[in-house]
This record gives sequence, C-alpha cells and structure tokens, in this order.
Amino acid sequence: MTRISDNSLDQSLRALRNKTSTTTEKGRGRAHDILQVARRLLASEGYAGLSMRRVAGAAGMSLSNLQHYYGSKEQLLEALLLTTMDAFQAKMDGIAVAMAGRPQVERFLTTVDMFLDEITEPTMHALFFEIWALASRHPFASSLMGKMMGRERKAVHGLIHGLNPALDEDATMERAVLIVAQIQGLMLFRLDRHARPAQYDAVRASLHKVLLSLATAP
Repeated sequence: MTRISDNSLDQSLRALRNKTSTTTEKGRGRAHDILQVARRLLASEGYAGLSMRRVAGAAGMSLSNLQHYYGSKEQLLEALLLTTMDAFQAKMDGIAVAMAGRPQVERFLTTVDMFLDEITEPTMHALFFEIWALASRHPFASSLMGKMMGRERKAVHGLIHGLNPALDEDATMERAVLIVAQIQGLMLFRLDRHARPAQYDAVRASLHKVLLSLATAP
C-alpha cells in the first residue's frame, strides 16, 4: 500500500482543522454531534456500516445537510480519526501538566493507567480494532495510526528517560516500543473493568510491575 507522506498528512490535518475553525459555534457543535454518531456506528457496525445515509439518519438530519459538514464518507472518516487522535493526545498532555513536579514513577504509572483505561472502554476498544483493520487498506488510516503510535512511543520514551536517564537513546526507544506493544496487545483479552473488576485490577497490578521493571532495568 502507498502511504501518505508526513507532509501530505499534515496538510490534510491542517485543512480539517481550518474547516472547523471557520464554522460557527453552533456548526462546530453539530459537527461534533455528527462525529459522535459516526464513532458509535464505526465501533458497532464497522467501516462497511458507516454509510453517509445511516450517519445522517442517526444524527437526525438530511443527507444533504450532512454533506455540508462532510462532503464524503472519506472526509467523515478522516475527521473522525483526527478527533480520536487529538483526544488521545490531549489526555497525554493533560497528564504531563497535572503530574508536573510529581515523582517520575507516578507519571509513568498514571500514563499506563490512561492507556489501559482507553483500550478497555467498550466503544474505544471496538474503535481501535476497526482503525487497525482500516490501517491495512486505507492510506489515511494507515498514516494516522502510524502517527498516533509514534506519539505514544514518544510519550513513553520521555517517561522512560525520566526514570532511567543512564539508558542510551536506542535502548530507551526499544523499551518504549515494547511497552506500547504490550499495552496495545492487551486489547486481545477484552478486559472489562466494569463487568470483571477483580480481573482488571489483577492485570493492572501485573502490568505496573512488568512495565516498571522494563523501564527501570539497567
């Protein structure tokens, strides 16, 4: 598959943001509502079920009105993936701000917990699986997923460096890759923190121990 270059992807992201910035406050709220509907449909029905007509119907609007905000299914998907990535990034940034001055161990484990909460929330869990599937055949999804994973690795890299500054750059990044991979791999087990809280807490405790050991080992 041909991948979109970083420059092309960045131009697409800026175009989508600029479109939102020129919309009225009411329009931005409507666009947000549309994306929430699309998010639920993508998570429950998959890409095949994400038709413009179905989104319009679920959002209580006409197809032509929906197309005023998102001209095609591709544009809707791009906006949905972009907002998902931005929301995830905002959570990582929020942790960095909230934990400023706190021990590095606390920052590390708080970030791990955020990742775990994200991948075990039912809608987000289904959404991530669908995005992974899309990334194998949809150029924008592939590039965006790569960018999202790159941000995760960068965030974890910084946390590892704070915990273990003696590690060289290559070793730090290798561990960041492994940590992100282990967290993402837990999606396969379909942990449910609400239905099976004891199991979730046990996995969470084990994850803390394993990942902290990986991050701090000489």
